[in-house]
Amino acid sequence: MLPGTMRSLQSVYVCLTSVWARSAPATNRCIGMNHKREYSVEFLQKCYQDHHKLWESKKAPDNVNLRAVFANNELDLRDVRVYGFDYDYTLAHYNEGVERLIYELGKNVLITKYRYPEGIRQLEYNHDFAVRGLHYDIERGLLVKMDQFQQLQIGSVFRGMTRLTHQEVFDIYHSRSLPLHYVEGHLRGHSAGHGPHSMQATPSRTVKLHPPFKRSPLSSTRFYVAQSLYLTPQDTKMAHLADLFSMPEMCLLSQVAQYFMDHDLPYHSVMLFNDVKAAIGSIHPEMHRIVSRDIGDYLIHDPKLVTFFKRLKENGKEIFIITNSPFYFVNAGMTYLLGEEWRDYFSVVIASAKKPAFFTDSMRPFRLLDEELHIQTWGPVTELLPGKIYLEGNLKHLQELKEWKGEEVLYFGDHPYSDLADVSLNHSWRTGAIIWELDFEIQCLNSAEYKATSGWQVVLQSLIESCQDLDDPELLKIVRQWEEERDMLRRKSKDMFNSHFGSVFRTHNNPTYFSRRLFRFADIYTSRLSNLNEYSINHTFYPRRGVLPHEYKSLFV
Repeated sequence: MLPGTMRSLQSVYVCLTSVWARSAPATNRCIGMNHKREYSVEFLQKCYQDHHKLWESKKAPDNVNLRAVFANNELDLRDVRVYGFDYDYTLAHYNEGVERLIYELGKNVLITKYRYPEGIRQLEYNHDFAVRGLHYDIERGLLVKMDQFQQLQIGSVFRGMTRLTHQEVFDIYHSRSLPLHYVEGHLRGHSAGHGPHSMQATPSRTVKLHPPFKRSPLSSTRFYVAQSLYLTPQDTKMAHLADLFSMPEMCLLSQVAQYFMDHDLPYHSVMLFNDVKAAIGSIHPEMHRIVSRDIGDYLIHDPKLVTFFKRLKENGKEIFIITNSPFYFVNAGMTYLLGEEWRDYFSVVIASAKKPAFFTDSMRPFRLLDEELHIQTWGPVTELLPGKIYLEGNLKHLQELKEWKGEEVLYFGDHPYSDLADVSLNHSWRTGAIIWELDFEIQCLNSAEYKATSGWQVVLQSLIESCQDLDDPELLKIVRQWEEERDMLRRKSKDMFNSHFGSVFRTHNNPTYFSRRLFRFADIYTSRLSNLNEYSINHTFYPRRGVLPHEYKSLFV
């Protein structure tokens, strides 16, 4: 406690300790809730000053370990006998050059095949524009960030490259919260692993829009690209951008929309979305060929990755890979990462798997790749052998042939939905997410500027909460000033991650929509596989015991 100034305020003062330690009733008694006492402007100003002094006297939290593995659910590695991996952005991490390549190839398709204006050729990829986990409103042509409650983060809603104001957002949506069916569609009767996971759809039925959402003057028969294998296109109006390959696509979509607006060219937002989606989808074979020829120019080499696989092999673990990428592309990358003998680590290699259908469609048989003739065979596959390459297939058949039991398998991927949801919910596999953005996000969290900004924001928010029921207009004017300062701190901390959309993992107050799915479908997550080298092969990962809203803010007073 600071000397002198605290004694006269002890009965009403909300000290920093109360932010963490006091229960809600105790905090309410501090300031503003005791209506029997009159407070002055000077009194509130004094409280503010002493709060700030007390906060400044506190030690900042220790840095978060960049190489840590974080647990959402308890995971004992002693129970894991089999390790499985996706390839792209799990085993292989690409530099920004791949994003630029996808962007340029897609832009060229728009111009040459779809006859888009030649002027868009001058557009350049902006790596710093978007972040993973955003939603794109296909009908309205808006790129938005939302939290786990489907609430829009005001200030992170864009049409093209233009930020919409609070009023513009309200005029469009009439609310900050979006109905679940608008974001995800109606999910009854579908696989629990498939909410907004895929941006392709199979028609099944239609639904009525929520009353506040007036149907736009778009054709009701138009095919809207939806997000679930089990939803009709009109069930959902939003595409969730949950993988890193979506970054160049969203940049191209937003920049082309901005070009049309800047040049007063009318455009149809659904047509634009479908054209960009088709253009990007069509260039993957060419992208694979270009990257394979110059793999070192695009792939980031992690020298510790080979140590990780050697350790698994030395401890008798089975290892497999399931990837949607073609084998020649995977072979070039894995040779660069692990050496010519990389296949010796793996008991099963499955390429061109077509996830998430691999996890859900039990009628898709495995095909054996004839590596000499470069063709897939047509005979039945009755066993999965080391050294062989298999294509397509399905998870049910994989488990039957290998006799793996659910909880003894730990599977890693970068996409919480298409990689992890089905195997976690329907097959009891344990799951790990590789989130490459964690490196940058943790560096931001560890900065002195972020610690100072977020720490004072927490204290100031507590002060505002305690004073919100004051009736005196002059006192409320002080509280409004505090709220303006808090909002400034929110914007400042957001901009440290990304000036347009902020952190991948949180909005101002809540976890993002992406975080909610990550925490649901991944038992553990980390920035790269080699981080597991820091832990014993028999390590148990324990989730941090979080404080629920109705529980003590701290067990230690």
